[in-house]
Amino acid sequence: MMDPFLDTGALARLLAAGEATSRDLTRAALHRAEALSHLAAFLHLDPEGAMDSAAESDRRRSRGEARGPLDGVPVALKDNLVTRGLPTTCASRILAGWIPPYDGTAVSRLKAAGAVVLGKTNLDEFAMGSSTENSAFGPTRNPWDTGRVPGGSSGGSVAAVAAGIVPLALGSETGGSVRQPAALCGVLGLKPTYGRISRSGLVAFASSLDQIGPISRDVEGMAWVLGAIAGPDPLDSTSAPAAVPDYAAGLDAGVAGLRVGLPREYFAEGLDPATRARVETVAEALRDAGATLVDVSLPSSPLGIAAYYVIAPAEASSNLARFDGVRYGPRARDPVDLEDLYVRTRSEGFGDEVKRRIVLGTFVLSAGYQEAYYLKAMAVRRAISADFEAAFSRVDVLLTPTTPGPAFPIGERAGDPLAMYLSDVYTVSVNLAGLPGISVPAGLVDGLPVGAQLIGRAFEEATLLRVAAALERAMPWRDLRPDVAGGGGAA
Repeated sequence: MMDPFLDTGALARLLAAGEATSRDLTRAALHRAEALSHLAAFLHLDPEGAMDSAAESDRRRSRGEARGPLDGVPVALKDNLVTRGLPTTCASRILAGWIPPYDGTAVSRLKAAGAVVLGKTNLDEFAMGSSTENSAFGPTRNPWDTGRVPGGSSGGSVAAVAAGIVPLALGSETGGSVRQPAALCGVLGLKPTYGRISRSGLVAFASSLDQIGPISRDVEGMAWVLGAIAGPDPLDSTSAPAAVPDYAAGLDAGVAGLRVGLPREYFAEGLDPATRARVETVAEALRDAGATLVDVSLPSSPLGIAAYYVIAPAEASSNLARFDGVRYGPRARDPVDLEDLYVRTRSEGFGDEVKRRIVLGTFVLSAGYQEAYYLKAMAVRRAISADFEAAFSRVDVLLTPTTPGPAFPIGERAGDPLAMYLSDVYTVSVNLAGLPGISVPAGLVDGLPVGAQLIGRAFEEATLLRVAAALERAMPWRDLRPDVAGGGGAA
């Protein structure tokens, strides 16, 4: 029986050597997804479509026409990525039953690389949350401890990778929604530079912050996925015209001579001491590999959460206005007039967290309050970007914790929005500045994973992947896996 925790590189080599077929891998992934359905990682599986895609991949490979290392590899997609012929609900009742007639750009590029789409994964409704508890279809559970959250909002995609269902998945980021759950589930999660990956087909939350990001068990697989889906797109005016390098080419370059900054604000009060110790171990591994550690400051970072929770809800308020019972999904029954249709459809269709953010965003944009809140938040955003620019004049990458501590129990923060929002205290500034960031596994705290975050200059994802690859060689990531069948704990 094949090890379900084989990473993308290992699976690609098995396929290339003819030691496994895509149908073998896809059938095993579907079986494991069903066996681990209690994790609620998936909202929709597509067994027939996945097996058809796998069979086509095998036919291509038999003709010597494989499209690259991802051809035939099973992947999962967060359910806010528009996918032709499959439900795209954003884990919301307001989009129940909507099946798009087209693929988003990232999805179509992943399919063009030959990847086999297994299904759509659970998330916080409209990607608004840090725990995947806000889904209208129930929470996803952390494979390391099913009584705990996997993080969010890309919790379903991350849980699917961490549990050994798929080696790769796509999530999305607005304030940490790939990196934070990746840290809490012990896998790799990348937030690319704003504009590196087209947002066409990503259901909008906050358009100046949103980015699609890959989740993986290995750096090589992440490099392949990023190379496949990155690049300019005429369907997205915010996609950058920057060239896409061969991300896999430099993974063996090492970190000798690299300057790694440790921002003091990220190691202050609020960070779990055991998590800090794990991140410091990562710093020591980089130093042992030849990097130089440099103390730096990002003085505006503590204001990031406050600024984010003004800017993101403001944009969400505008973006979610389109869900009105006219154009998408179900509508309220027997409305007496148009206003009644809007009010009841949105009241019945949206969950509490989405409503909270719409109300907050509408308030900060309203007459008399825009200058007091929104414009000040934008000023903080500029200050955060300036801090990063100053730091990168001295260092090549930054190293920080990804989260303040390990995963918390399901329900523990459900009634305390502020405590929930602080789960992203180390990740939101990267989104506000539009920079790339990656969470790498940093080990276990009380049997639960925590992560270390690497932050880079704009469009220097290759440097982040190079550093992540050096850490992958230096630290025993592949030896850490959840005992999913046993209900949690390291195997």
